[in-house]
Amino acid sequence: MNKPASLSADEARRMALRAQGFLGAPDRRGGVRGILRRLGAVQLDTISVLARSHELIPYARLGAVGRTAVETAYWTENHAFEYWSHAACILPVEEWPHFAFRRRARRARGHRWHVLQDAERSIAAVLDRLKADGPLTSTELGGAKNGGPWWDWSETKIAVEWLLDTGDVVCTRRRGWKRVYDLAERAVPDALFHDDIDDAECLRRLVAQAGAAMGVATRADLADYHRVKGEQVDAVIAGTGLVPVEVEGWGKPAWADPAALAELSRGGRHRTTLLSPFDSLIWDRPRTERVFGFTHRLEAYVPKPQRIHGYFAMPLLSGGRLVGRADPAREGSTLIARQVTLDSARAVEPMAQALREAAEWVGCDSVRIERLDDPALAAALRAAVA
Repeated sequence: MNKPASLSADEARRMALRAQGFLGAPDRRGGVRGILRRLGAVQLDTISVLARSHELIPYARLGAVGRTAVETAYWTENHAFEYWSHAACILPVEEWPHFAFRRRARRARGHRWHVLQDAERSIAAVLDRLKADGPLTSTELGGAKNGGPWWDWSETKIAVEWLLDTGDVVCTRRRGWKRVYDLAERAVPDALFHDDIDDAECLRRLVAQAGAAMGVATRADLADYHRVKGEQVDAVIAGTGLVPVEVEGWGKPAWADPAALAELSRGGRHRTTLLSPFDSLIWDRPRTERVFGFTHRLEAYVPKPQRIHGYFAMPLLSGGRLVGRADPAREGSTLIARQVTLDSARAVEPMAQALREAAEWVGCDSVRIERLDDPALAAALRAAVA
């Protein structure tokens, strides 16, 4: 048996960056849709500070693509759908068949955490409405809640989410942050509307896609990307085409995408940008620490007095490394960096550049730095963004 190829930690980091679209000239011809296909999943989240996370993903790679253009690229021409991957994610419609294993598993379970009181009647009513009236939100279908807290779902909401889980219904877009549901048979192209791929083949394709999207990855990395189990990765890894490698300092077996290995000698320009905490480059925190030596935590759900870096601290990517954080907010036409941390003085100009570009993208004409605990760095950054 041949010994696995050995990669330095720096080579692995560059492979990850290129695979995720941060190293080399961005593929502007493919645009937002090209980014979605490359990543395989773009995570959705309710938090909107600078912009919503799914808007920040293409922005981080392509620059100031219009926000309306982002939404149009995702949700028109049956190009994408929303389903459960790493979390609730926008997925290329080509991946619809690959999630048949998850739809079957949900169906076999028989219910979600909310239980329908009259499943047959409620499900039939939702399907009849969608068939007659076309794509609808849960509110338009008859109401999302019973009038209580957010988790107090109505029978209609439970029914349509069950149908989403099991694949009879698909989310075709978000409108006012509400899911818009349609019949899967109408929304998914005929060539892709089938569930005849067995579980093993679904998993093989998803693990292969995850490996290509990360460049190089451990078993845990591959499992986390689309939230499958480690033993499921083990069962299909030999058929993915991924190549076993050893990475300096990782301490665990890893697999590389052959295309990423072939591009190792290529150079290219590094992107300087602020990253959403839900960006697939960094959404797996143990991998982020291993690849970049950078510990990050989303503090939106941490009590304010206990926050270290801020509500929605966005890591700064510059020169292929994570070198700081900024917690953004907006006040009129001013982008505010409520709290900034920088690794060193070398990160001042990249942070200023990233803040200026972000401000212009969201329609702000000035940037204000509120807090940076190092007085010398604070003065330098305020001068740089002025």
